[in-house]
This record gives sequence, structure tokens and C-alpha cells, in this order.
Amino acid sequence: MIGRLALYGMCVITQAYAGHVGDLELASFSIATTVVASFVFGFMLGMASALETLCGQAFGAKQYHMLGVYMQRSWVVLFVCAILLLPLYLYATPLLELVGQSREIAERAGYLSLWLLPMHFSFVFLFPLQRFLQCQLKNSFGYVVCGGCPRTWKGFSFEAFTELWGFLKLSASSGVMLCLENWYYRILVLLTGNLKNAEIAVDALSVCMNINSWEMMIPLAFFAGTGVRVANELGAGNGKGARFATIVSVATSTAVGLVFWLCILLSFSILLNSVQPVLSGVAVGSGWQALVAYVNIGTYYIIGIPCGLILGWIFEFGVQGIWAGMIGGTGIQTLILAYLTIRCDWDKEAMIARDRVKKWSVAADNRRTNS
Repeated sequence: MIGRLALYGMCVITQAYAGHVGDLELASFSIATTVVASFVFGFMLGMASALETLCGQAFGAKQYHMLGVYMQRSWVVLFVCAILLLPLYLYATPLLELVGQSREIAERAGYLSLWLLPMHFSFVFLFPLQRFLQCQLKNSFGYVVCGGCPRTWKGFSFEAFTELWGFLKLSASSGVMLCLENWYYRILVLLTGNLKNAEIAVDALSVCMNINSWEMMIPLAFFAGTGVRVANELGAGNGKGARFATIVSVATSTAVGLVFWLCILLSFSILLNSVQPVLSGVAVGSGWQALVAYVNIGTYYIIGIPCGLILGWIFEFGVQGIWAGMIGGTGIQTLILAYLTIRCDWDKEAMIARDRVKKWSVAADNRRTNS
């Protein structure tokens, strides 16, 4: 939680200074960070989340040497992904104009996007490193600086360039799952930019999203912790332990969400966002990324966004209507994930996890023997 709050705090503080400069500057910065960078951020974060499944289950199965190999494969995949996503930064201005943003906001947001490139490439190494350490329960700041990983890091290896297709498929499923979720909220900003008095509307929505995002760092921390713990338990063949970890995480995060209840629309968002990330963490730890991606498409893009458009434009509720549509999509998605989690056969999932770890580990051992 501390790490996520600190990382997000940099963006919020910078946005606050932009607001002191002017409304146009705040709207431009909001578009650049919450739309352009976050579109990329969501996909790369999701691709790195494949490590929570693979490293978490390998650690639970005591296949420690595979964690370092998985992390290096993630570096390779994310670096290629970072190169392919560069045009979103380089051509941000015409892309934003294409989706209806005003010329002034699009030009300034496009200029700011170029200054985000160093952060873009830092994600390639930062996200896999975070998950590599989290899966070993070595995520305190002091340990990151002074500790070591002698069992899980055996140095750079050419194995990082093998089995890339299988790794890419799981990474892509994770990326699609999380980016569909992340993009859903960013599309709200784009839709708001097409309302009357766009600068004020975007500014108001960005403030609400910042409040929501501050609180959401807590359930997102539960997301990471739940994914790791569920993966550890499944890798060790302990289905009951995975179920117990799920119950504890959902209950704790829900209690935190209840504490943060404030105004009406924002309170429902906070409560739902306290449960939904934890259930997504269960999905990541269990390797259900592809299934949840389909759930996200249906609930967010077939239900949530159309409802927001209808309420925002046809019924003329403006920003409130767009936000209410978002809540509806998130609520249905949360109910579906809760149903899948309750009906899950955890002993069966433990067997699947053990088979997955064994398959990847045996392949690596065979390559080392043959070489």
C-alpha cells in the first residue's frame, strides 16, 4: 500500500501544480496522464501481472530457480511491447483530436506525453521486479535496498528467450484483462471532454477520479497481495489455503471501503472498487485472465459505457450520468467475479497450478540437461 500510494502521489502532486497554472493546463495534464499514459500503463501492468501467476505458483511449489527466468522473460516481452506502443506517445495530438478532444487540449496533452517517455520505459523493468519480489514476500523497502535473492536469482540466462510464445499468451491475456479495466475509467475522461464546458467538466471529473484513485491504492495493494498468496497456495497444492486467503482479502478490503464511504456517487464507486480488485487478484493468482477479459468486455463496454452515454447525453445528466454508468458496469462485473469465486473448486485449481508449474519446470530442466 505504501509503495502504491507513493508512486501515485507523484502524479497527484504534479497534477495539483498544473491546476494552479490554469484550467487548460490541468485539463491537458489530466488527458496526458489519465488517458495517453494510462492506456499504455494498463496494458504493460497487466502483462507484468502474468508473473503473479507463474512466479507465485512456482514459489509455492518450491521451484525457486524458475522465478528469475520468468522475470527475464517478462523483461523481453515488455520491452518489445514498449517499442510497439511508442506511437501512442509520438502521435498523441492527432489521436486525441480524432476522438473529439479540442485542439488546444490535444496539442498540450501531446506535448506533455513526450515527457512521459522515460517513465514509459522504466515500466519494462519496474513492474516485473515488483512482482518478482512480491511473490517471495520480499517487498519491504529495506529488503529491496539491502536484501538478496540467492535462491531465485541465478543470473542472466538464455532461457529467457525460450518458451516465449507460451509466456506471451499468458502475458497478453493478463494485459487485455487489466487494460480493459483500466481503459474503462480513462474512456470516461474522453467522453467528458466532449461535453459542454469541456475544460471544467474534465477538471471536475479528474478531481473525483483522483479522490477515488487515492483510496483505490489500498484495494489494489490487496489485489497484488491476494494474487501472490492465492498463487503460492495453489502452487503448493493447498486449495483450502487459497480459498481462505480469498475470504480474508475480500472481507478486509470491503471493510476498508466502508470506512471511506463519503458522498453518494463516489461512495458506491469506492465500495465497489474495494471488492472488485481483490476478486481480480484471485483471478490472476488462479490463471483466469482470459475468462475475466471476456467478463470485462461485456460488463464495461457493452453495459457500462453505453449506459453512461445514454445518461450523460440523452437524459442530459452530464458528468453525473457518465459516472453512474461506470458504477453500473463495475457493479455487474463485481457480481460475476464474486459468483465465479464462490463456485470455484479450489482443489481442482490447485491440481491445475501444480501441473502448470511442473510443465514449465521440466521443460527448463530438459534444456539445461541437453545443453
